[in-house]
Amino acid sequence: MSWSRRGILAGGLAGALVLAACGFSPVYGPGGTGGKLFGQIRAADPSTPDEYTFAGRIAERLGPDQAARFALAYKLRIAVVPQAITLDEVTTRYSLNGTADFVLTEAASGQEVTRGQVSTFTSYSTTGTTIATMSAEQDAHDRLARMLADQVVTRLLAIDPATLQ
Repeated sequence: MSWSRRGILAGGLAGALVLAACGFSPVYGPGGTGGKLFGQIRAADPSTPDEYTFAGRIAERLGPDQAARFALAYKLRIAVVPQAITLDEVTTRYSLNGTADFVLTEAASGQEVTRGQVSTFTSYSTTGTTIATMSAEQDAHDRLARMLADQVVTRLLAIDPATLQ
């Protein structure tokens, strides 16, 4: 049993050394991207309920923008697609397909730091009452906006910290 523990520890140590040698560093470690971006990004002002949820999730993940050094512009596109249709041609399930295009710029200079696009989907059922269906649809919109924001944050955290000097 002690040999397997030693093997695991040795393997873990070797893996950490390999990653360190390749230039990987913890996002939230000293000098990491997480620390350099926390509280430093101001998302564009939202104008739709989906954008409010998206911008709120960005602030939740990256901290309040008290001294924002970077501006995050984004555009959300959400399409509603019927998924399950009965023989009577009644749709019982919808899919929400979402895409977020984003651009991070340095606020002072306007210089672009990074840009990208993320996409995901979610769905909801329409088989309940009208109120249940409306609630399910709103919940699906909220989940979609939050998932898109989480993907954008992941992309931002993957930026080379040296570019954020």
